[in-house]
Amino acid sequence: MNRLFKIFSIVLLSSVIFPLASHAEGDAANGEAIFNKKCKVCHTFAKGDKARIGPNLYGVHGGKAAQKEGYKYSKGIVAADLTWDDATLDVYLLKPRDVVKRGKMVFAGFKKQSDRDDVIAFLKTLKD
Repeated sequence: MNRLFKIFSIVLLSSVIFPLASHAEGDAANGEAIFNKKCKVCHTFAKGDKARIGPNLYGVHGGKAAQKEGYKYSKGIVAADLTWDDATLDVYLLKPRDVVKRGKMVFAGFKKQSDRDDVIAFLKTLKD
């Protein structure tokens, strides 16, 4: 319960403090370039690709966390019970360990708001 309260508080606080951040459009082409530079070492993104160190991210935006078949998720991400909307992704991509304490993701996060907006815009394009 305490963990869920913290996650909820972070998401709520970020939407109050940074109201434009969760509604920013971002540049999907730049987001793909950032993804290829920072994320592709662990994640695939094409439909049907197998997971690497991290799960395939095709169709991740708008979906529930820890739901991709063929990947063994940490107990931390399963317990977090997240939905990958703009606000949750923004907070997670800023500092993943603040959202999921015992997750597998070792990436420190994107400090620049524009990088997070762009990666989120790119993730939104990964759907049918």
